[in-house]
Parts: sequence; C-alpha cells; structure tokens
Amino acid sequence: MKDLIELIAHKLVANPDAVTVTETEEDGEHRYELRVHQDDMGRIIGKSGRTAKAIRQLVSSAAAKNDIQAHLEIIE
Repeated sequence: MKDLIELIAHKLVANPDAVTVTETEEDGEHRYELRVHQDDMGRIIGKSGRTAKAIRQLVSSAAAKNDIQAHLEIIE
C-alpha cells in the first residue's frame, strides 16, 4: 500500500525526492501520512480536492481488496 501511494505521488509532483510516506497501525487500521514539498501541495490536493479524493479512493479500494482498513492523510 505504501508503495502505491509513493508511486502515485512521485508521478504527480515536481520534487519527487521530497515525497515521504509513513505507515502506522492502530486497532487494525493502517494509517498512511503523505508528505510532499510545499510547492507540490497544490498538485497533490488538486482543484477542489479532486486529486486527493481520487488518491484516497484508490487507497481504500486497494485496502478493501487486501481485506484491511486504510486511511490516508496528506500532511502540510
């Protein structure tokens, strides 16, 4: 799952070296925090949050396929 998030973020941003994804697990739910360069926040969030919503949907779909619960947060 972490690799999927990193792959998507690397393709969207201008500074792929600044992309970091951290994973934590609490009560059976996987939580992923995506951090990108400040200049790339607009690319990750997208117009009206559409890109962020699409990334979250992909993560949720992949998590459901693996029978886990996952949540993605984009940290500024």
